[in-house]
Amino acid sequence: MKDFADFREQHLPLIEKEMAAFINEYTTNDLLKEAMLYSIQAGGKRFRPLLIMAVLDSFNKQAEVADYQVSAALEMVHTYSLIHDDLPAMDDDDLRRGKPTNHKVYGEAQAILAGDGLLTAAFQLLSLSRLQADQKILLIQLLSKAAGTQGMVAGQAGDLQGEERSLSLEELVEVHEKKTGALIEFALLAGGILAQQPEVIVELLGTFAKHLGLAFQIKDDLLDATSSEAVLGKQVGRDAALHKSTYPALLGLTGAKAALEEQLTCGMAIIEEIKQTSSDFQPELLQELLEQLRLS
Repeated sequence: MKDFADFREQHLPLIEKEMAAFINEYTTNDLLKEAMLYSIQAGGKRFRPLLIMAVLDSFNKQAEVADYQVSAALEMVHTYSLIHDDLPAMDDDDLRRGKPTNHKVYGEAQAILAGDGLLTAAFQLLSLSRLQADQKILLIQLLSKAAGTQGMVAGQAGDLQGEERSLSLEELVEVHEKKTGALIEFALLAGGILAQQPEVIVELLGTFAKHLGLAFQIKDDLLDATSSEAVLGKQVGRDAALHKSTYPALLGLTGAKAALEEQLTCGMAIIEEIKQTSSDFQPELLQELLEQLRLS
């Protein structure tokens, strides 16, 4: 049985190195570079880039430089979104990953530019990556869709609008499929593409991603309602303070926990379907990722 902690220890330093090296080489303004690196090097679970690597491993593909470049680009997009999400005009957070948020250290204007820099650098990195041209174009298309007005940005817009009124459960699911799920879906799709899997497998990975993304968000909502700042490394109770629609708010804690279990069960079923479809598939890492989303 593969251990995800060991897997993370193996691949994370190479993803971190790729991000830092690219920012250092291609960012010409020293203060901008410092602000970008501040958030990149603040730690975090690196859930999304490690998902790409987990899919590659599940299909026995040896990771190459191009794979780390795609993973680094994805994490740069995710980190940009956190910098902007923490701004006073958005969620107005003072703490992220156990450290003061970017705008608390560098000011709002510089934080906005640091986020802008990470977003654009991510696509520059993809365009310069060691991928074949067809893969490069496809992944740029998929990441721009996931990060933009059909994906994460649309979800963020819906999330902000949800502070002004109560969302229905269907509306909340749609918001989080975009805000949280879109980048997770990209990670699974990218992993399948980089592992050179057939279209049927890539589509199943996309379906798995939808259940994984919702499970991830439901657990995040539950932790915001029940955990502590020391554990999460960020302020808790922010959803309630901002009057956001959340799974616990709509379903209660018991209902939200049941919704989490439903998504995990559906995710496990898709893993089993991929296993039945591909004789090369080794599901242990993806199964462990789902298990880690269970409430202890």
